[in-house]
Amino acid sequence: MKIGWIGTGIMGASMAGHLQFAGHELSLYSRTRDKAKPLVDRGGHWCPAPSAVAADTEVVFTMVGMPSDVEETYLGPQGILAAEAKCRIVVDMTTSEPALARRIAKAAVKKGIFSLDAPVSGGDVGARNATLAIMVGGDRKIYDEVLPLLQHMGKTIAWMGGPGAGQHTKMCNQVLIAGTIIGVCESLLYAEKAGLDMQAVIDIIGKGAASSWSINTLGPRIAQGDFRPGFYVEHFIKDMGIALREAAAMGLALPGLALVHQLYVAVMAQGHGKSGTQALMLALRQLNSSKEKKVSAT
Repeated sequence: MKIGWIGTGIMGASMAGHLQFAGHELSLYSRTRDKAKPLVDRGGHWCPAPSAVAADTEVVFTMVGMPSDVEETYLGPQGILAAEAKCRIVVDMTTSEPALARRIAKAAVKKGIFSLDAPVSGGDVGARNATLAIMVGGDRKIYDEVLPLLQHMGKTIAWMGGPGAGQHTKMCNQVLIAGTIIGVCESLLYAEKAGLDMQAVIDIIGKGAASSWSINTLGPRIAQGDFRPGFYVEHFIKDMGIALREAAAMGLALPGLALVHQLYVAVMAQGHGKSGTQALMLALRQLNSSKEKKVSAT
């Protein structure tokens, strides 16, 4: 099949690569062309704009950064839906706004194109290992048609409902991750202060009731002082902001999420917007360092 892929960042490049290795012909676009070079070197066709990708393929996948990027990619002057497109199906795998997913679906159907919103969870590791969880919103028949392609990228894949349902499900995921990651960082900060070996702590508590993807995947990175991104802080702040706005629109108070969101804003203010989400540890260390200084001063 001729497949279009837009967005070749930390996760997108690996995801597109799985489709390429499965034998599909790729047409590619990314704002930073160098990031697509390995895929182009393996036979991918570079396109100058999203509209050119859509003109040359049957199914187009997108994996970009922010909702504004999604909007421009689909609805902008050189977007997928801007010109006569050959593609029949578009699949946005970016974590974005449910309302935007519904708007894209409406704009697509006017051009005879089906749209799915299919955000993912699993980070850089899940993208590389093709073990992502993929939550999909849109027409069920189109989901069934695209499922064999999604299976090259993920292990746990589910149709969640109509347009926007995939994005709403991803918000549930991000709310849970927010609560988990602060628990991981506070737990390891406690271990550090108590003089314990952080990795030894992870090895034991990561096998019991406290087991989670975050402690077993991000915990070792924290223990090693590795704050390189598997998922950017700035993108997680974006996701939490979407969840908080959607919750407010539904009349929901999510105080735990609001707290973690504010702590991550502090992480970004410290210059770590491009670090991985495990960099929350840095903000908590600084918070406690400031506390210790106050105590010693008095």
